[in-house]
Amino acid sequence: MKRPDRQFEVLDKDLRRITVAEAAQFHAVRPVLRLGSVILLGVALLFLALALTGRQPGLVAIGAGFLVAGWLGLSIGANDIANSLGPAVGAGAIAIGPGLLLVGLAEIAGAVLAGHVVAHRLAGGIIDPGVLENAAQGQVMMLAALIGAAAWITVATAASLPVSTSHSIVGAIAGAGFAAAGASALSWGGILSIALAWVVTPFASALLAGALLTLLRIRVAEAPDRLAAARAWLPPLVGAMVGLFVAYVATLLPALSLRLPMALLPGIAAGLAVALLMRRRLAKVLSDADEKPGMKRILRQPLLFAAVMMGFAHGAGDAGNVAGPLLVILMPSQDGSVQVPLAMLALAGATIALGAILFGRRLVGMVSEGITRLNPVRAFCITLATAMIVLVASGLGLPVSSTHVAVGGVFGVGFVREMLDRRSNAKRAAPLPAEERRRRMLIRRSHVATITVAWMVTVPITALLGALCCLAMLRVTGV
Repeated sequence: MKRPDRQFEVLDKDLRRITVAEAAQFHAVRPVLRLGSVILLGVALLFLALALTGRQPGLVAIGAGFLVAGWLGLSIGANDIANSLGPAVGAGAIAIGPGLLLVGLAEIAGAVLAGHVVAHRLAGGIIDPGVLENAAQGQVMMLAALIGAAAWITVATAASLPVSTSHSIVGAIAGAGFAAAGASALSWGGILSIALAWVVTPFASALLAGALLTLLRIRVAEAPDRLAAARAWLPPLVGAMVGLFVAYVATLLPALSLRLPMALLPGIAAGLAVALLMRRRLAKVLSDADEKPGMKRILRQPLLFAAVMMGFAHGAGDAGNVAGPLLVILMPSQDGSVQVPLAMLALAGATIALGAILFGRRLVGMVSEGITRLNPVRAFCITLATAMIVLVASGLGLPVSSTHVAVGGVFGVGFVREMLDRRSNAKRAAPLPAEERRRRMLIRRSHVATITVAWMVTVPITALLGALCCLAMLRVTGV
């Protein structure tokens, strides 16, 4: 009779952890919200001065663009750092301080090496620059998009809505472009491909995270000899992930310029080396353990790798949200042929990393203690699946939300966990009371409803804000 009570207790703990994480995120980003409000007010005063004097509209656009883009980078880093680092800190793989620095460096590396694809898509794949009357109109349009997206992110975060910077930027660019040059300015094919990615990537993350959990749960966690099973399955799994990641990075390094078949060679070498190191690490855990070791100890190093990989993927995907619009403001072109400078990508990655380091410590600490500390297996599956899906999307130039991809992984892991629990407990566990089943269903529906509403309203709201900002700025500047 104790097992059903324990199930209810675990459920209550999980629900409290979710509440703690949401509250922690709001308190952690409160300084960023204040900063964003000040920056938006400063930009409004700049354009008020421009309206009164009529001087240097291009210079005002550049200065305001730097301010708003910089704040977006800080906000992205502060909001999303827990997705990367929380599980590794919770498992004791690394302390918060060194972890923030390591993931920050991974963010910059991802931005510099792989951020140009998404940046180019945002700069010229949503609005056709050829339909604009002049390059100055493109500058005003992108600045309006940045302001509209920043305003919505500030308001939505203050209201605890789980909005996405990627969704906000895409919607604001589309709305500003429509206001500047009409429907003919929109690249409908590009917008459709981005929207399709928003739908597909959470499902892909759910499938991958669920598959990883099934493998680790059945083959490792529930094995009679857990450490022997871990030595058999984890080294090749982690080695394969490291190898694929190294091969991908090798294709991005300008000094190597390797195509995929040749890039597999360093990937294979790195994967074999990591697999060997992982086997030695597990052997040390076996020699030090007096009893059956916990999955937290077994997965410390894999979680650290997943954190670095997630930081790289996040930098590759989200740096474009900052660099793409800023590219059009600083280097306007009517044919969309401008290349993204590495310095701009590095600056975008650095602002994201700075936001993580300055504002992410509190959030990572709360999340690692309240959520991931007791479930390293699920945390590893979600983090690794999210990183891989975001990397694939970034390589295709599709700006997706790492948070929403992670949400897909969470649901995939949850469904697989329920399936496995029902299978193993069908004979010995008492059925849940009707009231408890309704409580679970209502909680899930409330979370799904909140996330879905935030996704659905972000694009139209930011499109409207971008359009209104663009119309107002075109009137003020006379472009």
